[in-house]
Amino acid sequence: MIDPQSSEPITLNGACHCGAVRFTVILPFGLASARRCTCSLCRMRGAVAVTACADGLEILAGADVLATYRFNTLTAEHHFCTACGIYTHHKRRSNPNELGVNVACLDNVSPFHFAEVVVYDGERHPSDQPDGKSSVAGTVLFKPAS
Repeated sequence: MIDPQSSEPITLNGACHCGAVRFTVILPFGLASARRCTCSLCRMRGAVAVTACADGLEILAGADVLATYRFNTLTAEHHFCTACGIYTHHKRRSNPNELGVNVACLDNVSPFHFAEVVVYDGERHPSDQPDGKSSVAGTVLFKPAS
């Protein structure tokens, strides 16, 4: 199993649920960048995302079945497979040079590999704050049953 706390750069393959969209991604901060968010979309989506550079994701197959959803300021681009509906990645509003990649789409990685995931306050987005800083809303914990 891949160490979910490692901040070492790693390259992984990924796909949506049906396999129509396949990609490879470089995670410069490893899986240690795992996070969730409380914005209206992330709250409903519930995914754990890790950080990639905008040029660190290569779509290997299925670019033609990827759709993009934008809301509010229209800066962030949320990409999903039109065949199975799975969110694969998004361009961040807080840093358009970065992507958030759905860990559930990565080979050999599951959101349940993370004992603890920081949750950022997306309801009060850093781009809307005078100091431009993000704040932590809380932490999601996963404790496997014995």
